[in-house]
Amino acid sequence: MLTVAVLISGAGSNLRALLEAAADPGYPARVIVVGSDREASGLAHAEEFGIPSFVVPWRGAAEREAWGDELNAQLAVWQPDLVVLSGLMRLVPPAVVAAWSPHLVNTHPAYLPEFPGAHAVRDALAAGVPQTGASVIVVDDGVDSGPLLAQERVPIEPGDDETRLHDRIKPVERRLLIDVVRRIATGELDLTAAAAS
Repeated sequence: MLTVAVLISGAGSNLRALLEAAADPGYPARVIVVGSDREASGLAHAEEFGIPSFVVPWRGAAEREAWGDELNAQLAVWQPDLVVLSGLMRLVPPAVVAAWSPHLVNTHPAYLPEFPGAHAVRDALAAGVPQTGASVIVVDDGVDSGPLLAQERVPIEPGDDETRLHDRIKPVERRLLIDVVRRIATGELDLTAAAAS
């Protein structure tokens, strides 16, 4: 059984989808801990499902390395097989990447390498492209630049604004994440090989 830690910053909709999937006895992974960089509303999902949680408060860019060390210390207590960044709105420091990658994955609301960064949905709309997407990647030291594990296109429709488009991307992101975690758990997806390619 694959053990998973999930790190969030906000409402945790991807976290909830993964918790619901993992509640099925046939799903080969279990979330064992949820962490956040703030008192995020998404921590309520962990509480509802009886999953322990922790908060490592973000203290600003000058404290980024110390924050990463504390995050590593919290994760080391649980020793998960996989760490999922799911709406964690921070670039994790190199020490965190070194400790966990390639068993460190992230969801992103764009068809990478298109539109990396924190404003992917807004950037896609501003670019006037006909489609964007969702991706799941291995985290490296860059900004949404790690090896791709899964991705899918999402069309941009007339009249889309940032909220409407993001609301259509989120279900795709959730489905990709649940499938990637399942494939890692069953051995269909080898993260070490994916990171090396």
